Amino acid sequence: MIFLGFGKYARADRIYALEPLPEGERGHGRRTRVWIEGVPDPIVASRTERTILHDMGHDTAANSALVDEALDLAERLAEQAQAGRVDLTDLGRRARRLLEASTRAPDENKLF
Repeated sequence: MIFLGFGKYARADRIYALEPLPEGERGHGRRTRVWIEGVPDPIVASRTERTILHDMGHDTAANSALVDEALDLAERLAEQAQAGRVDLTDLGRRARRLLEASTRAPDENKLF
């Protein structure tokens, strides 16, 4: 569950859009419109879209290096395939590193 402010919560897997309110509509804790599956009108949240995304597990800063490396790998593969010289050993090794970096290690302090 994601806290939206004003005593409102939503399931993270039901949130499908976030829209920061323009300056004229902000104030008194109003920050973001949140669209939730099954709810016809957006809910106004008192939290910013970045905070809501963070609570949903979307830490863009942490994943940007991983995405950059994945895009570099895809670009190298396309160039090498076009030139007719694909080094599958190198590409396989880099792909394995990307996959390992994208999976989170189990939390050792987790009780349940």
